[in-house]
Amino acid sequence: MSAPEPAGQFIENRTFAELAVGDTAQSVRTLTPRDISLFAVMSGDVNPAHVDAAYAATDMFHGVIAHGMWGAALISAVLGTQLPGPGTIFLDQSLSFKAPVALGDTITTRITVTEKLNKGRVLLACACINQDGVTVIDGIARVIAPSDKVHRPRFVLPEVTLHAPAAQYARLIAATTDLTPVRTAVVHPCDALSLTGALDAAARGIIVPVLIGPAGRIAAAAKAAGRDLGTIEVIDVPHSHAAAATAVALAKAGKVAALMQGALQTDELMAAVMDAALGLRTERLMSHVYALDVPTYAKPLLITDAAINVAPDLSAKRDIVQNAIQLAQALGTAHPKVAILAAVETVTPRMPATLHAAALCKMADRGQITGGVLDGPLAFDNAISPAAAAAKGIVSPVAGQADILVAPDLESAGMMAKQLIYLAGADAAGLVMGASVPIILTNPADSAWARLASCALARLVIG
Repeated sequence: MSAPEPAGQFIENRTFAELAVGDTAQSVRTLTPRDISLFAVMSGDVNPAHVDAAYAATDMFHGVIAHGMWGAALISAVLGTQLPGPGTIFLDQSLSFKAPVALGDTITTRITVTEKLNKGRVLLACACINQDGVTVIDGIARVIAPSDKVHRPRFVLPEVTLHAPAAQYARLIAATTDLTPVRTAVVHPCDALSLTGALDAAARGIIVPVLIGPAGRIAAAAKAAGRDLGTIEVIDVPHSHAAAATAVALAKAGKVAALMQGALQTDELMAAVMDAALGLRTERLMSHVYALDVPTYAKPLLITDAAINVAPDLSAKRDIVQNAIQLAQALGTAHPKVAILAAVETVTPRMPATLHAAALCKMADRGQITGGVLDGPLAFDNAISPAAAAAKGIVSPVAGQADILVAPDLESAGMMAKQLIYLAGADAAGLVMGASVPIILTNPADSAWARLASCALARLVIG
């Protein structure tokens, strides 16, 4: 005799010959916001009664309700998986919608055989009933019941991650709404992409752009982008080197409050910024901070330094950490959780990154780094995953919930950020901190949202 099959792992139908009037089957499902979002994505139905809580609060039902056809889909699921089950052919369905289904309602979907007809046809009464016993949908289905027995492994549904694109960035941009736009030197915006990013930020009231570069090329870029420069200030200089030098001079003189990279290389802009005599140096080392909007992470994730300091020593890392903390605080995180990354989470003398991590944590204990909560060394997984941290037995206020990831060097930071961008679908805004003004670095691959978010980062840092 064979062993019994595990319950729930297989799906089996009931053939026409097996069916009898009065046979019934049911399922139970509680409506969640995720259900509504998935149905909206699948169907394209973004009626605000279903997806916009503010609007729904003002309509006749005073709250978000399910799509009517979500309930119909529950009926279809019972017909297709239980009664009659696999092999059933839908012929027609009548439905009467009696009452709305609100978030949190638990719906029992009940199917009952009411009549067997010729040629395998079957009529079934269909009802969806909420937790209060109220029928919200009823109707009749006419199907062709299967003639052959089906017994199959139950299909395992894929995991679905729901993410509103640029949701984190939308909040950052919204935080600038009541702030005065700041004059921002846009350095060599001589292509449509970089010019459009600056003009979009201006249209949102985040910056007042000052375009610096060859005037003819800027005008050509505007024409290519289909944009009108109107009264926007343009400072005509012959080439990108002159544009970088002019922008830095304006910032040094207090005539602009931020710089934004246009169509020139990062090292060309940063060479002017870092010039010992004419640049924008402060007592703190400059470093770059990515602010990533990662679909699988519940808050903005800051990664540093992936653009400026190639192999920072302990002193440089102190400034890198402090710069990132300053940015996180500007974004509204009063005491950001800072994970100092290494390949492992134990202090290992043969791995200098672990020694730096331990030293940085002690520097924070002694007040040499302020404003954040530090822990390290932490490996990437236990820095961002509570489950990974728990599996390693790590008890920490940072592990599993980091706001900031501090990489051992530029190469590892760059690889980590690019992996999240290209494998996890993250958007990447970024800012150079530690100069006398914030510096917005851009990349040709940046989305429009990322460019806007980078400008919002600079505006929030300025305060």
